[in-house]
Amino acid sequence: MRVTLIIPALNEAEVIGSLVARVPRESVDEVIVVDNGSTDGTAPAAARAGARVITETRRGYGSACWAGVSGLSPSTEVAVFLDGDGSQRPEELPRVLAPILAGSADLVLGVRRSSGDHPFHAMLGTRAVAAFVSWRYGRRLTDIPPFRAIRMELLRRIDMRDRAFGWPAEMVVKAAAVGARVVEVPVAQGPRLGGRSKVSGTVIGSVRAGYGFFRAAVRAAAEIR
Repeated sequence: MRVTLIIPALNEAEVIGSLVARVPRESVDEVIVVDNGSTDGTAPAAARAGARVITETRRGYGSACWAGVSGLSPSTEVAVFLDGDGSQRPEELPRVLAPILAGSADLVLGVRRSSGDHPFHAMLGTRAVAAFVSWRYGRRLTDIPPFRAIRMELLRRIDMRDRAFGWPAEMVVKAAAVGARVVEVPVAQGPRLGGRSKVSGTVIGSVRAGYGFFRAAVRAAAEIR
């Protein structure tokens, strides 16, 4: 299967080069870094490491992810998303891809094993959405993580609309709503290696982000009944 890794990034020059270099190239056909308006040299650092860089000036995690999807080769069959801050390990890409390559999943979530460096208040939104999906669709999910792989046929079907930080919640909710096979696999979670949090740097910021994350999930559920 043709696999492309999409890494949305904003001011993560200090880590993006090493992150791209660590991607197991036998697992992907291409690495795309979407520069979401960085001012610190993120784009050239990613290009030097071998990534194809796409520039998206409209701020927003969803905008960056959508720009990456829009830039995919028509032959791409699987899209993988990974944050650019280094908190997840690209070396675990084969683990995240395995259920799709085996034909047993349409969407794979790389569930974060350790949250010691991820404060509880920053997890409020993901926990709420996971509980919502479990309740509404009978899917026992534990996390709504950024590290994920999805079949392109499913991604096209669910018609992603969110262009902010609700993108991950919308994807999971819509996938569950249409009966897609959603599988969780454990991956390591560590401290961010570069940049700073765009939404969860403070308790107040995290609560606001968590509310927005959950609201995006409820809106996505209403779109697909």
